[in-house]
Amino acid sequence: MGTVRTTPRTDSVLPGLAVVAGGVAVAMVVSWLQPSISALTVAVLLGAVVANVVTLPPSVAPGVKLAGRRLLRLGVVLLGLKLVFHDVLKLGYEVLALAVVAVVVTFVTTRWLGRVLGVGEGLSLLIATGFSICGASAVAAMNSVRQQDEEDVAKALGLVTLFGTVAMFGLPALFPLTGLAPAQYGVWAGGSVHEVAQVVAAAGPVSGALAIAVAVKLTRVVLLAPMLAAVSFAERLKYPATGQRPPLVPLFVLGFLAMAAVRATGLLPETVLSVATFVDNVLLAAGMFALGTAVRLRSLIRSGPAVLLLGLLSTVLIVVLVLTGTVLIS
Repeated sequence: MGTVRTTPRTDSVLPGLAVVAGGVAVAMVVSWLQPSISALTVAVLLGAVVANVVTLPPSVAPGVKLAGRRLLRLGVVLLGLKLVFHDVLKLGYEVLALAVVAVVVTFVTTRWLGRVLGVGEGLSLLIATGFSICGASAVAAMNSVRQQDEEDVAKALGLVTLFGTVAMFGLPALFPLTGLAPAQYGVWAGGSVHEVAQVVAAAGPVSGALAIAVAVKLTRVVLLAPMLAAVSFAERLKYPATGQRPPLVPLFVLGFLAMAAVRATGLLPETVLSVATFVDNVLLAAGMFALGTAVRLRSLIRSGPAVLLLGLLSTVLIVVLVLTGTVLIS
């Protein structure tokens, strides 16, 4: 008698999705009350708190897994609607080149430092991606292309949240000492702080810096697609021609680029963009909460000084690199 293959019932994901929805609601309210705090950061932290304080029943696992994969990929797709190529191009080729150099150098050097420090290849890949491009979203997107151990994903999310927060508060404090003009500070903040929301928080206190900072940051976000495609292509080379191979360009990456192209047409009304932005934030927050539930503080502490040192060095690298470049091109 043949084996009957069954698919999980829809109601099996409802308990987990209910937990995720509760976490997203709290994260959105906190971000609404305190706009300088990213809902994504709050969602990751909430997921970590829940995972480390409460013992979640096995029944929530399917729904949490769904949020951490499919909903997160949908969020990455909609992220493309936030890209305004016109604003990016207005920065000038020097600033655009600086953003590209910062991403590439930080990514490559972080991978190299990971090998020197003895950090696992998979973990160093996630850290390099998150620190060089756009924080937790980039970590999650890279994990969708090249699946890593959940513990490594949790460590990368914890590190990007920790050091991104340090940069978020550190750059405004250092600004008076740098001698930079507000526009220059915008380039510095947008080119070096990890999360988009952290960039907003870091640039907001300096009048005239915010718009430039966001545009520079979005330049880094644009590079997420080619980086994911490159890693996906490298993964394909590991499989024999007759074996199962990942797609050359992941479908959600194509969706990301398609949404960016739609935004570039200028045909979407502001109302639609506002709704899409809200939905995107909800989807990404859901994915972040789900990934946050994999964060184990004891595991992060046990990861040792090498992992923490890698996060610190990667942050210092991109901060100093962009600051130096900003001064040189001004």
